[in-house]
Amino acid sequence: MRILTAYVLSEVTKIFLVALSALTLMMILVGVVKEARDQGLEPRQVIQIIPYILPDALRYTVPATILFAVSSVYGRMSGGNEITSLKSLGISPTCVLWPTFALAILLSLITVYLNDLAVSWGRSNVRRIVIESVEEIAYSMLRQQKTFAAKNFSIIVKGVNGRTLLKPKFTFHSTGDQPSIELHAEEAELRSDTQDLTIVCHNGTLAVQGQGKLRFLDTLERVVPLNAASPAADDIVLPAWLSMTVIPGHITRQVELVEQYLEYRAVRAATQLLSGDLVPLNGPETRVQTEVLKDMRSHLARLRTEPWRRWSNGFSCLCFVLIGAPMAIWRRNADFLTSFFACFLPILVIYYPLLALGVDAAKGGKMPPSAVCIGNLILAAAGAWLLRKIYRY
Repeated sequence: MRILTAYVLSEVTKIFLVALSALTLMMILVGVVKEARDQGLEPRQVIQIIPYILPDALRYTVPATILFAVSSVYGRMSGGNEITSLKSLGISPTCVLWPTFALAILLSLITVYLNDLAVSWGRSNVRRIVIESVEEIAYSMLRQQKTFAAKNFSIIVKGVNGRTLLKPKFTFHSTGDQPSIELHAEEAELRSDTQDLTIVCHNGTLAVQGQGKLRFLDTLERVVPLNAASPAADDIVLPAWLSMTVIPGHITRQVELVEQYLEYRAVRAATQLLSGDLVPLNGPETRVQTEVLKDMRSHLARLRTEPWRRWSNGFSCLCFVLIGAPMAIWRRNADFLTSFFACFLPILVIYYPLLALGVDAAKGGKMPPSAVCIGNLILAAAGAWLLRKIYRY
């Protein structure tokens, strides 16, 4: 029995590692190209972000490659009548299945961790590198496209000569009480440190909305925080970017905020009723409050859904093996591509649409967060039905 167990585990592991390496490399290249295109990254920044893209690639490639491995190995074994021979000797198929199931459970736990690592550690560090490299990114995009746009300002130039921007136009968008500003110059230069991006302009005009223009003949400097100067900057903390270790705290805080807001609305409505001021009860203010409450509850639903989504994605490894291994044995086809696509088709048709629908419904508050696991449960049930068939026949 140990020989069979070691044989199956060795075959599955070898194919899994080879397929994982190839598919992950392809995914990393696609991810790097996308980031480089979207953010205007230089080769140095591209190399820096590769380690942070790796967990994001692995969380997609691990489930696919373990399915490919088990469908290939068990399809070949069944096609070569190895499973039939074992059963004729009175050996249950369990002896060749349980090592792969144990491996799938281990990979599922690792993939849950990768899902968490990719969105918290990986994405935040990619964002940090992009923000810290804003000077090089800005120069690169200005050389190639003659434009650069960030969160609160944009740059248009006639050309770039070394580190000098020729005929630049800087537009600073209005924020809060600050009016919009247009800055034209003959030449300009960008300088950055660990916190700020400094724009140094020579000979130009400064136009402030509603306050007129100012001509300067020497040097004018304007300092912009790096976080506001980068295209990757975003002050909104999305649930999908949070680690699972901090999500419970955010959920507790959001529940308190919702309760406080409900109390505020109740007190305000009671005050209006007692004072006889009934008009605002159906007025614009009440509608705005309803929308605010809706957004707060939506954010709470997203926070509650996120851990379930990561566990569901992670344990897709086990579900894929549960359906892939018995289906490959049942079909008895030694061709690994045929076996793989026969196993992948029900996953593509059933699992991913159900996962997407479950996530959308749970985030919208229409269903409980556990709805994201519906696809996993259906795959597991289908796998149990297929296991019963190969045990009986």
